[in-house]
Amino acid sequence: MIRIFGIWLQNLCRRMAGGRVSLAALALVIGIANPGLLVAAPASGTSGTSDKTVSAGKTNAAPRILLELYTSQGCSSCPRADALFPSFIKRKDVVALSLSVDYWDYLGWRDTFAKHIFTNRQRAYGRRIGDGIIYTPQVVVDGRAHVNGSDERAIRALIEQRKAERARQPGVDLKVMTRDDMLVVSVGDRPPGLKVDRATLWMALFARKKAVRVRRGENRGRFLTYHNVVSELSPIGRWAGEQMVLKLPKKQIMQRGADGCAILLQNGDGGPIVAVTQMSSW
Repeated sequence: MIRIFGIWLQNLCRRMAGGRVSLAALALVIGIANPGLLVAAPASGTSGTSDKTVSAGKTNAAPRILLELYTSQGCSSCPRADALFPSFIKRKDVVALSLSVDYWDYLGWRDTFAKHIFTNRQRAYGRRIGDGIIYTPQVVVDGRAHVNGSDERAIRALIEQRKAERARQPGVDLKVMTRDDMLVVSVGDRPPGLKVDRATLWMALFARKKAVRVRRGENRGRFLTYHNVVSELSPIGRWAGEQMVLKLPKKQIMQRGADGCAILLQNGDGGPIVAVTQMSSW
């Protein structure tokens, strides 16, 4: 049995090097090899290690708000929203991610950044928020409300509304850091009054900037630029409201070609965002 697992693990590592294994599978194999590694008390600092830490903020710190822009290279209404998005990326109180969907591909141009998992995520928001509506460009704010991605004033208003709501509710301490050759994600305890419902940790890998020339469809002939483009979104752990630490090999993640990552703590399928943080570079 041990020999069979060893051969399987060697093959999996080769596939990891080629970028053909999801982050969820990567977390799984670490958990099999060392069951105590995925869920544990937060690791304390160790002398001689090299650390880089980014935090979502403790209870008395300003919370960060998640913006998800659902866009498409095949949508003629999207370029304006895509051009507006960097103004939100620059904000210190926001984590802003661009996710390309695939349901407009039939119009003549197949979006080169689109993933069906992003379409499914947007649909889950449509079901949970209650109106069932999905469209592009659409911005979902903290998993709780949506607005036209080109409406700067409405987006800013929702950000301020969520910040006020967060200020009334103690937050969860969420950190992502590099420690030597590992990427370490730590989550604090659930504060009193905070609802936890099938809370999942997600890792979004993103490129800071990408450009593409669209050759067919509604945006034919246009050269479009995108920012914080998500290439991969994977569940990496479940949170039950207690302190936990999750570790992933940094080298294997960096080999996937992303510039950075965002960590999302989210209730349920398309549910509210509990906490969010990001590491914009390795």
